[in-house]
Order: sequence, then C-alpha cells, then structure tokens
Amino acid sequence: MQAWLEASAVELAKMIREQRVSSFAVVEAHIRRVEQINPEINALVFDRFAQARHLARAADAAIAKAKQDGTLAALPPLLGVPCTIKESFALRGAPNTAGSVERQHIISDDNAVAVQHLEDAGAIVLGVTNTSELCMWMESFNKVYGLTRNPYDNRCTAGGSSGGEGAIIGSGASPFGLGSDIGGSIRMPALFNGVFGHKGSPGLVSNLGQYPFPKGIAEEMLSTGPLCRRATDLPLLLGVMAGKPSAFDHVSTIEVGRLRVLRRHPDPLVRADRAQAQAQSQAIRLLVEAGAREELIDLRGFYHAFDIWSNTLSSAGSTSFAEMMYGNRQISEALKALINLPRAQSTHTLPLVLLSLLERVPEVMPARMQRLVRQGEALRQQLIDHLGTDGVLVDLAYPTTAPRHYRAMVPPWGFVRSAIYNALRLPSTEIPMGLAQGLPTGVQVVAAAGQDALGLAVAQYLEQRQGGWIPPWKV
Repeated sequence: MQAWLEASAVELAKMIREQRVSSFAVVEAHIRRVEQINPEINALVFDRFAQARHLARAADAAIAKAKQDGTLAALPPLLGVPCTIKESFALRGAPNTAGSVERQHIISDDNAVAVQHLEDAGAIVLGVTNTSELCMWMESFNKVYGLTRNPYDNRCTAGGSSGGEGAIIGSGASPFGLGSDIGGSIRMPALFNGVFGHKGSPGLVSNLGQYPFPKGIAEEMLSTGPLCRRATDLPLLLGVMAGKPSAFDHVSTIEVGRLRVLRRHPDPLVRADRAQAQAQSQAIRLLVEAGAREELIDLRGFYHAFDIWSNTLSSAGSTSFAEMMYGNRQISEALKALINLPRAQSTHTLPLVLLSLLERVPEVMPARMQRLVRQGEALRQQLIDHLGTDGVLVDLAYPTTAPRHYRAMVPPWGFVRSAIYNALRLPSTEIPMGLAQGLPTGVQVVAAAGQDALGLAVAQYLEQRQGGWIPPWKV
C-alpha cells in the first residue's frame, strides 16, 4: 500500500490498466493517507470520498470490460488515478470560495475547463484544497478554512496560494493536483513541499473556471498547471490539462546535454540562503556534467522585479481586490478592515487588507506604471533572446526553504524570485533538489515562451540524478 503512495500517476495508471492493482485499492490507500495526515496539515478542505470510491469501482469495471473486448488501448490515460484540485477552481458540487468569507455560499454547478480535461482523462478527484484569501499571498491561510501546514514541519508554511495542493501532494496523500500561479503560487508550494510544479506559457492551459479571474495582460500572467510528486508525470499532466494529452510526448527525446544553462548574477535585494544557493549550484553542476554549457548573464532589469510585477498586474485593469473584498473601492473600507483586524472583527486576512490599500498606489502614478510595464517588456525580450530555443535559466522560486508561519511577511519580497517570471510570461518548472535540515530545497528552470518542454526534460533528468520528491515518512 505504501508503494502506491510513492508511485507516479503514470505508474499507477499502468498498474490499474493491467489489473495488477485495482483503482479502488489505490483510491482507498490515498483516502486513508488523507485521513491520517490532514488533521495535522489542514490541506484538503472538502472531500468527495464517497464519489471517488464509486468512480474507482466504475473504472475497474470499465477496464475489465475493455480487456474482454480488446480495447484497453482506447481507455483514457489517467483512468482510475486519484488527484486533488485547488479550491479556487470550479469543481461540480464543491465549494469555490477562494478563501473568501463573502463566497462561503458558492457551490460550483460545473467544472473549470482544466478540471473537466482531467476528469475526461479518467482522473478521480478526492476533493479540493486550501488556498490563501483570494489567492494572493504565499501563506495558505483564510478565515473560511484556516491555516495549511507543511508536512515536513508543521511549524512552517506550505506556501500559497496553491499551498493546499503542495501540502497534500508532498505528504503523499495525492499523486498530483491542479494549481494556479500569478506570482509564484504553483512554484513556491512545490518548493516548500518538495514536489514538482509547472507554470506554463500563456494560453497553454485554459484559466477559465477559476476565481478570481483576471483580464488583459493579467490573464497572460496567470498560469493553470500541475503539481505532482514525480517528474515523469509532468508531460502527460500538462498535455491532459491543455486538452492535448500527447502534446509533450517528445519530452523524452530532448537531450539536456545539448542545452545552454543560464545563471544570472546574484540579486542584491533578494539573496539566497546557503541551502538554496547550494541547490542551485548542484542543479547547474549536474546539467554541465551531462554536457550542457553554462553561461552567466547580467540583466539589471531584475533589480526592479517587484515594481515590474506589481505595476504590470495593476495595468491590466482587472477587478480590484478592494471591490472583491468590500464591494467598492472606497479607501475607508480598507482602513476600517485594518482597524478591525486586531479586534478579530474582520473577515479578511492581513496580507489582503494591506494589498487592498497598496493596490491603489500604481493608479495614482500612471506615468511610472507605464514606464515599469515598458521596462518589463524590454527585460522579457532580453531574456528571450538569451534563452533562444535551447536555453534554460536555473533560478530559485524563493530564496530560502519554507519559512516559519507568517515569517514571509518580514521581509515580504522574497516571492518576487518567482513573480517576475509571471510578469515576463515565461514558463518555469519547479524541481526538488533534496533536503536541508529536514526541509525541501529546489530550483526553478525557466525557458522561452513556448519552450515548456525544456523545463520538463530538465526536471526528469534532475529527478534521475538527484532523487526528486522524498516522502516525509523517510526523513
């Protein structure tokens, strides 16, 4: 049973299809792991266990019939494999609050596009997972479901906003899940919980059916994508979520030894700690050993990463967080919420209250906002020119391993190591690189737009050389 909690989704699908194990047994094993670990980490916030068991029995029956009919090859690729979904995505019959008290009454009538693609591929959803309030902070905490904790150390953050996904997958209770990322919200939870995650190129996977839903360039900054415990799952999962299951079958043919590996000059504002710096150096060393050529680049635009990200997001003109939280844009509402926080009278979390105040700043300096947006576009083109079709940039999603709860606010800008690549709209793959003092380390591998396959190939190579996800029970 424990072997099923360590296997990849691809391995589980194969075993189930070959009837070496039943879907029901695999689903039941993951449900039991959820029941064991979730009271400690609070990652799964709504379960569909009864429905999952029913679907597992149906999958086993479908496989038995297909075997009899000689049509096994026609079965969907993830048939009978359990998974989880970030609560901000619409899942039929499940809550869709995005951690907002004002949305506690919302129950989804339909599936988000990516959720539907997963179900069409035969995946069985166990339930939905926690997120930060309105998906806009790197601590998965809200006044609806509470705080999600890290399975490697409950005192530490699981990340946000896909922290529930990162924690449930990192704990071994789910083989893979669906997350979203507009400022590091797939990659930081993947890092902190020791699993893989991919933020795709704009438009690769549909964002439709999640809340909040941005517009304009902010939708290009938002990426829907997979988190999973094994790198071998990334090509299939990304293809399935995109509605084209075989789109990344060619990943296995990519030779990482022929790649150029870029490293950028250390960021003077957000420096890495020793564990993360060593993870980055180790990843580059392993790629160079395979034959890749290392290149050092110096792009000063990265020094303005936070301003570029925040102003690019503001320039999109999406519905403001103040409007989503208070129903209007009046500054008095945000100030009232701030005053009520110490009295425990606010339904909102501190990061969101502060964001509802700070989001107005770019609007009162429109000339500066446009200048920073243009600066971001220039940086994007410079980096794309460096990357080409055979280059990957090995960077960090966050400068440290998982910090203690709430410590990420002091200082608050570590997340920009991830967020800048949302503003630049480039694909990035988070890859675990072992443990440091019991907590996962990892790197993010960035490629040019449309070159997602390069990051997936590097993830598979580094998993083979470094070991990938390490189950918490083996620490």
